[in-house]
Amino acid sequence: MQFDQLKRREPTEPEPPPTPLLWLLGGVAVALAVLPAILARSPASEQNKELTVLTATSTQSKQDRELTVFAASSMQNALDDINAAFTESTGVKVIASYAASSALIKQIAQGAAADVFASADTDWMDWGLNKRLIKGARVNLLGNQLVLIAPSNSKLESVAIGPNLDLVKLVGNGSIAIADVREVPAGKYARAALEKFGAWQAVAPKIATAPNVRVALKLVTREEAPLGIVYTTDVRVSPGVKIIGTFPANSHPEIIYPVAATVTAKPQAVGYLAYLRSMTAKAIFERYGFEYLIRPNVVGVMAER
Repeated sequence: MQFDQLKRREPTEPEPPPTPLLWLLGGVAVALAVLPAILARSPASEQNKELTVLTATSTQSKQDRELTVFAASSMQNALDDINAAFTESTGVKVIASYAASSALIKQIAQGAAADVFASADTDWMDWGLNKRLIKGARVNLLGNQLVLIAPSNSKLESVAIGPNLDLVKLVGNGSIAIADVREVPAGKYARAALEKFGAWQAVAPKIATAPNVRVALKLVTREEAPLGIVYTTDVRVSPGVKIIGTFPANSHPEIIYPVAATVTAKPQAVGYLAYLRSMTAKAIFERYGFEYLIRPNVVGVMAER
C-alpha cells in the first residue's frame, strides 16, 4: 500500500512593516514616554498635589486641636462639665477616659496615648513619675471624703464610724461593695480606715470587690449590696443611695487628686491644666462636692480659635 507523503512547509521570515508604519509606531512610543512628565506639570495635577497637602494639614490640625485625658472614675461628672466648658472656651476637644487610677497609669505605661493624667491618689502619680511617664510638674488639685452608703430605701439611717464599728452585723447576709483594696485608691482608703478601727479582718470575707469606685456605687444603687464605701462626690450623682456614715479624715491617708501632663503631651495640655486651676473649674468641682485644694487663677484661658 502506498501513502502520499505530506510535505512540511518551512517557516518563512515575516516581512518587515513598511517604513512609514515604523515611523508612526516610534512616534507613539515617544509620546507615551513623555506623557507622565506632561501630566505631572498639568494644572489638574498641581491641584491634586495641593489637595493632598491640604488634607494632610487638615488631619494634623484636627489632631492638634484634641486632647486625651485619663482621669479617675470618681471625677467623671465634674470633669465632663469642665471639659465641655474648656472646649467652648478654646475650641480644643477633650477626649476623656475614666477608670481606676491604677488601670489608667498602667495603660499609659503600655503605650496608650494620653496628654493628661488625673489620679485619685498620690501613689499612682508617684508611680508614673518613677516610670518616667509623667512630667515633673504636677498639681495636687482636689480633696474628697470617704463615706459609708446604703440604698436610699434602706432602713439604716445613721452609723457611728469609730472603734466600735461592726459592719458585719449591719450587713447581715449581704456584702459590702468596695473598690479593689490592693490597687484602686478608693479601696485602699477604705481598707486603711477599716484597719484603723480594727474592723478589717472581720469585714474582709464580706467584701464585694469592684474594679473602680463607680462600680461599687452601682452595686449599692441596684441593691446588689446593702452597704458600700465610696466618695462623698459619688453620692452627689446617684439619687439611689444615701450616706449613713462619714469616715474621719484621720482614719485613712489624705485623699488627694493630683493632675499632671504626660511626657508625650501635646502643647495644648498646658492650657488645659491651667483651665483646671481656673475659677470656672473650681466652681464646677465644688458643685460636685470636691474640696478644691489650691488657689485658683483669676486670669482666664485665652481662646485658641
